[in-house]
Amino acid sequence: MIENAVPVHGLRVNRSSLQKLIIVGIMLILVIALSLLSREFLTFSNFSNVTRQIAIVIITGSAVTLLMISGNIDLSVGSVVAMTGVLVAIFSSRLGIPLWISVILASLFGGVTGSINGFLVTKLKIPSVIATLGTMYVARGLAYVFCDGKTVNLGLPDNFRWLGGGFVGPVPIPLLLTVVIACVFIFVQMKTLLGKYAYAIGGNKVTALLSGINVNLVTFLLFILSGILAGFSGTILASRMGVGMPTVGIGFEFDVIVAILLGGTSLSGGVGTVWGMIVGAFIVGLLGNGLNLLNVFTFYQSILKGIVLVVAVVLDITLKEKLE
Repeated sequence: MIENAVPVHGLRVNRSSLQKLIIVGIMLILVIALSLLSREFLTFSNFSNVTRQIAIVIITGSAVTLLMISGNIDLSVGSVVAMTGVLVAIFSSRLGIPLWISVILASLFGGVTGSINGFLVTKLKIPSVIATLGTMYVARGLAYVFCDGKTVNLGLPDNFRWLGGGFVGPVPIPLLLTVVIACVFIFVQMKTLLGKYAYAIGGNKVTALLSGINVNLVTFLLFILSGILAGFSGTILASRMGVGMPTVGIGFEFDVIVAILLGGTSLSGGVGTVWGMIVGAFIVGLLGNGLNLLNVFTFYQSILKGIVLVVAVVLDITLKEKLE
């Protein structure tokens, strides 16, 4: 895929490179500012805390980035996180299923939600915003149904907290999982047909069809991957909290979308990178963490998240207009 270039002080810089420079600059400015405002910010323990908090954003965002590159979106991931978190707790406590099998089964439930999304979009031709908005409500309702609206915290195995709260040496396990999954999806994006087809579909769906690409199959697979990784993220979050709760994950889909948009992925598709999403997730995570250290109330944080989302969209539109 050849990206158009934007003239910058006599140089020709493609859109992706320019967005990468901007978001890295934003992250560096944020780190410097928060470091000056809080002594606790630049510490290993705080960085470890931030990486554990944004791990599920990056894991889920790795798949959703490819989905958005293809011109689709998934609003159901937050509800899937809640549903699978409840399921992994039920499987491992009430049903006595070993933790790893419980994690796999719960993640597959996320994949089932993704396949439903894919079916609605590819076969019934429902816009992805509407289709995933519907499954968002269904998955959230199922999370409450599965646990009768109650937190699942009794009878959990001793190793239940290991996946989300354990360490390998000084490194948190969620960070290790995040690195592995992010690397896999960077490879998928850059080196596989699935990644190339996602760009082609997002760039021009009609051209992709005429080129022989099975658009429906690729889209269906991307929705399944989004569901599976959202489901896996739900098991990590439940493990980190030590309970299965149907109320978690509210607004999580917007954290993922903000990270993806900040990372340079276009709302219209055809442009974006997993690497950029990772930087975007760190910006969102570092901002939230810094505000917590500065004792800023959560409702102000919500306001700032909304502003960041709007700024990301404006940046996308501005760069697009410069290319036209």
